[in-house]
This record gives sequence, structure tokens and C-alpha cells, in this order.
Amino acid sequence: MTPIALLGVPNDENSSYLRGPADAPAAIRRELFSDAYAQCSESGVDLSVPGRWIDNGDVAFEAGLDPWLAIETAVARALEPGHPLISLGGDHAVTHPILRAVRRRHPRLTIVHVDAHPDLYDAYQGNPRSHASPFARIMEEGLADRLIQVGLRATSAEHRAQFRRFGVETVSAAQWTGELRLKIDTPVYLSLDLDALDPAYAPGVSHREPGGVTPRQVIGLIQGLGAPLVAADVVEYNPRCDIGNATALVAAKLVKEIAGMMAGGTREAAHLAA
Repeated sequence: MTPIALLGVPNDENSSYLRGPADAPAAIRRELFSDAYAQCSESGVDLSVPGRWIDNGDVAFEAGLDPWLAIETAVARALEPGHPLISLGGDHAVTHPILRAVRRRHPRLTIVHVDAHPDLYDAYQGNPRSHASPFARIMEEGLADRLIQVGLRATSAEHRAQFRRFGVETVSAAQWTGELRLKIDTPVYLSLDLDALDPAYAPGVSHREPGGVTPRQVIGLIQGLGAPLVAADVVEYNPRCDIGNATALVAAKLVKEIAGMMAGGTREAAHLAA
């Protein structure tokens, strides 16, 4: 049995508009482990088996300690036993220190980044750690061999220049019209910003961007990666903006499907589930 490690990253100090994503880990866990929902992934994995989840709690942020060092250290500790890790954010800025730790364990790595926004500004509003800038830092530091961004629908001239600078591969929301099968020959880090989803499905985000993708499209992408999924984050859930807890439920569903694939689930099992 493959255990799945969980780690909460309750940090939103680099959010540019609203605070609230720091409250996400507890809210997602509540839905993830609720008796109201099935604990089997569509890919055929029973997530209720004792020992399946190893919950490492939340990163502790202490006064006087750089939050980035706290995150990197906690992620490295969670990864030490060799289990795949799902981090629950937090705003998207936290992906940068998470990947510092992940990269040390995976010399070959592709990032699949699902988002409405590229998050490639050099320093949004003068902040190089902004949640609108993590992938600029990640690519500058060589923390991945490839960056594939999908679901985009809010790009600027600066973003397009950064695409060229870093060799980013992109699939816009408009281009994502059918089954999306990416050709990847390395381990994968999945970074899932919930504002990639249309606000009809996930209103609980700080930056709602209409015209987004569906949970079914994202689940299909997860199930069709075709490469080892070694770590992931689910970020930018803002409980203060949610309606009827809808986004927390979607986040928990996506965490289950990520975990199912990490634990050996198959796309074929998902297609046979009906």
C-alpha cells in the first residue's frame, strides 16, 4: 500500500487582493474526511484503508523565522519517508518553497500548473514573493525541467515575455476543449490553483475568472498524466469567499483523485466505474 502524505500550508501573506487562503487547510480537511462522502477514488483506490493517509499537520510559522524556510523544512521532513505528498494551501506563493524541497528528491521533474493565471510576474506590485510571481522564481532557480501551464485565460504582455524567457508550454482554457493528454517522461509535480475552475464550480477564490474549466476536465487531466505523480499542491481556496462550502467540497474531491493516482489508481478503473 502506498501511503499519501498531507501537509497544510496556512500562509497567505503574499496575497495581493484578499486574505483568507491561510484558512484553507482546515476547511479542506473537514470535507476530505467527512463521513458524508465516499472515501474511494474514481481510479479504484480505497482511501479509507488504515494507514493510507499520513497527516503531517500544518507548517508552524514562528516569529523571526523566514516563512519560506519553515515551509521548505516542513516539506522536506514530510517527504523524507519517500511517500508522495499533497500540500494544502495557502496562496500560490507557497509553491516556490515547496518545490525547493521537492526538487532535491527529483532531479528530473515536470510541473503541470493548472490555473487561470500564469503567476509569472517578475515582482507583482513590487513583491518578488507575490502569489502572482512564484513560477518566475521557480524557473529562475531551475526547480523543474519543464513547466506546462493549462487553463490560462488571464495573460498579459509580461506573461507572454516570460513564456518565451522560460520556455513555458501553455494550453489556454479556450484550447482545452476535449480530453487533454500531455506527453511527459519525468516525474510530475501538479500545482492546482482552484481559480482555474469556472467560478460556477469554485466561487471560493480570491480572484474569480469566468470562462474556466470544469472539475471533470481537471479530474480527466489528473487521471491521464501517464507519469508518476510525486507531489502536488491545491492552493488559493479562500473560505471567506465560498458559497455554501461548495469550493471546499470540490477541493476535497480533487485531493482524493490526486491521491488515488499517487496510490496506484488507473485511468482504466475510472472509465470502468460506471
